[in-house]
Amino acid sequence: MISRALFLAAASTAVLNAAEWPEWRGPTAQGHAVISNLPESFSETSNVAWKTEIPGRGHSTPVIVGDSIWLTTAIEKAASKEDAERRLKANTGDQPVIVLDSVSLRAICIDRVSGKLLHDIELLDVKEPQWAHQLNSYASPTPVLDAGRLYAHFGSFGTVCLDIKTLKPLWKNDELRIMHENGPGSTAVLWQNRLIAHFDGSDQQFIAAFDTETGKVAWKTARSGEMDPRAQQKKAYGTPIVITSGGIPVLVSSAANNIYGYDPASGKELWKVHYGELGFSMSTVPVADAERIYFSTSFGKSKVMALKHHGAGTPAVVWENNKNAPKMCSPVLRDDLLFYVDDGGILSCVDARTGEALYRERLGGKFSSSPVLVGDKLIVGSREGVVSIVAAGREFRILSQNTLDGSIMASPASDGEALFIRTDKALYKIARR
Repeated sequence: MISRALFLAAASTAVLNAAEWPEWRGPTAQGHAVISNLPESFSETSNVAWKTEIPGRGHSTPVIVGDSIWLTTAIEKAASKEDAERRLKANTGDQPVIVLDSVSLRAICIDRVSGKLLHDIELLDVKEPQWAHQLNSYASPTPVLDAGRLYAHFGSFGTVCLDIKTLKPLWKNDELRIMHENGPGSTAVLWQNRLIAHFDGSDQQFIAAFDTETGKVAWKTARSGEMDPRAQQKKAYGTPIVITSGGIPVLVSSAANNIYGYDPASGKELWKVHYGELGFSMSTVPVADAERIYFSTSFGKSKVMALKHHGAGTPAVVWENNKNAPKMCSPVLRDDLLFYVDDGGILSCVDARTGEALYRERLGGKFSSSPVLVGDKLIVGSREGVVSIVAAGREFRILSQNTLDGSIMASPASDGEALFIRTDKALYKIARR
């Protein structure tokens, strides 16, 4: 595998392969897409090439290779009221949660051209799984595609490597366990022969890498930074990225109260930066350019931070912006403009060099899905099923708002010709018709 980290510095202008979407944030890991003929507007009855109902429940983003679209889902069996009450006695939080008797974690394959559901494969069958937040699902982490394999990560419930030709698992690993409290949320990333994932629970916090050939744990590194003493404020659901900084690969990993840099080959901690204030439960992934890393500290005293990176040395804080920081939605970078939408639907555009806000405007609705940049347009879907297309410039301009049937929690994906949007009910192929 060619490491996508090598291309992060040029992510604002280049896409590795517009016909593939191998991971959550696309070919560059930055949320950038190329669509040759994006419709200006769409609905249930216009510019929809096909719509396919998805069994079960899941928030993972579709990943695409060739004519195959893969995503994960969960078939849930609810626990009895008595059993749920018994198990929730151990819950130290106060969030609304789902309690299950069992969950079947599955990989779904859909034909990219026709929308036909081709495969529905059980990867893991989990009895009495941990409870999950009502806004979360048991299949929220997005799988990764590479070299004929699908790597499906489900947090403490396990990780599976599936051969997408034979449809047989090559390996499974469920030995790494934490208490998620709100269910799994961190997406794993691939770097060379390492599948790297966060494990930031209320009980213990670490980052680990699986050997892609064997599934064995290649390295495991405990979080070393100072944290809040309260268990609920130690957890996080972030996703790392690998950048090239000072000529070396650096795994950038945001967790509770600290963001870290690691050697992706060995797991050795290279640096860490404390947020200066409480930050936890992030569900986002940072973005980066050739000079800076941008990320949100999410819950707590939320803010967006920019760090100047330089190899293995500790990055310097360039700026902080504590207005309308996203807690669930990842930012998107276009040249010197950074865009992000908070949970309440406020879209911000800031100068990436200084952090100066150019605008903060309301889209309407509530948001968990991360936006995707398509050329000079920003696309983001709300929990109410409204997909906003916004000009990705220095001035706020809504180009269209398009309503689909269902709630949007997953992020959009693209194959270079069409946009794929997953709701809680179905997967849509949006293409000009």
